[in-house]
Amino acid sequence: MKTIISTISLLAALTIAGSAGAQQKRVPASAGRAEYIEVENNVKLHVTDLGEGQPIVLIHGWPLNDAMYEYQYQYLVQKGFRVIGISLRGFGKSDRPYGKYNFDVFSDDIKVVLEKLKIQNALLGGFSMGGAVVTHYITKYNGAHVSKLALFAAAAPSWKQREGFPYGATDEAAAGLIHTTMTNRQQLIADFGKGFGATENSLSPERSQWLAGINLDASPYATTQAITALRDLDLRPALAKIKVPVAIFHGTKDKLCDFVFAEQLHKGIKNSYIVKFENSGHALFIEEMDKFNTELEKFAKS
Repeated sequence: MKTIISTISLLAALTIAGSAGAQQKRVPASAGRAEYIEVENNVKLHVTDLGEGQPIVLIHGWPLNDAMYEYQYQYLVQKGFRVIGISLRGFGKSDRPYGKYNFDVFSDDIKVVLEKLKIQNALLGGFSMGGAVVTHYITKYNGAHVSKLALFAAAAPSWKQREGFPYGATDEAAAGLIHTTMTNRQQLIADFGKGFGATENSLSPERSQWLAGINLDASPYATTQAITALRDLDLRPALAKIKVPVAIFHGTKDKLCDFVFAEQLHKGIKNSYIVKFENSGHALFIEEMDKFNTELEKFAKS
C-alpha cells in the first residue's frame, strides 16, 4: 500500500513540475506593441496598432475616438496593411489632462507617436475635425513620416464662414454649438447623430447608438476646447504647402461639412483628387463602407 501511495505522489509531483515547466516556456501571444504611448509627462494616448505592412494612420473626428474606425481596421489588416488609430488627448481611452486642446497640441502629439513607433512613409487619414488635424500636421511638420494624405468629410479648410469663405457655420451657429457643449452636451450629441447620415434613417438604430456611445465617452472639457480651436482655425493659407498626394473623400449629402469643403480643398491642394460618395452624408465611412474601404486601399497602393 505504501508503495502505491509513493508512486501516486511521485506521479503527481512530476505532473505539477511538468505544468510549471510548460508555463515557463509559454510563448507570448502579444506582438509587443504598446497600447498607450506617452507623448509628454503624465499624458498617454491610446493607440490601436494592428497588422503588418505599409502603415496607415487614422485620426478620428469630434468628439469621437479611434474606435470609430472599427470596420476599417478589420478590412485593412486583411489586405496586408499595418493600421494605427490614435485617440487624441481628451478622447476615448487617452488621457484627458487639464491644459490646451488645440491643433498645435494635437499635431505635436501625433508627431511623438509616429516617432516612437518609428513610422515612415505612412498614409495619414483624418475624419471631420480629424481632417483638419492631419492637414495642420502635414503643413506644420512638412509631411514628416507621411507619404500620402487622406481627408474624410474634412472640416477644412475652414469649419466656419470667414471673409472670402462664405461656407460652413456662421459665427452665431458656432457660438451656439460651443455653448451647448457646456450646457446640454447629451442633447447636442443626439442632434448631431440625427444629422450624421444622408437622412435621419440612413444609419440603423444600432449604429446610431454605437456612435453616440463613442461621442459621449469624450472629456466634456476637451469637447468644448477642441471645437473652439476648430472655430479659430483657418487652413486656407497652408494648403499650398502640401506636397504629398491627397485623396479627398466626401459625401455629396453631407449636412455637417458641406461638399463644397471638398471642392475648396481640391482647389487649394495641387496634387489632390476627390472621391464622391453619392449616397452618403457625414458618415461615409459606414454609409458606403465597402466603397470607402476599397478606395482607401486603392489610394494606399497607388
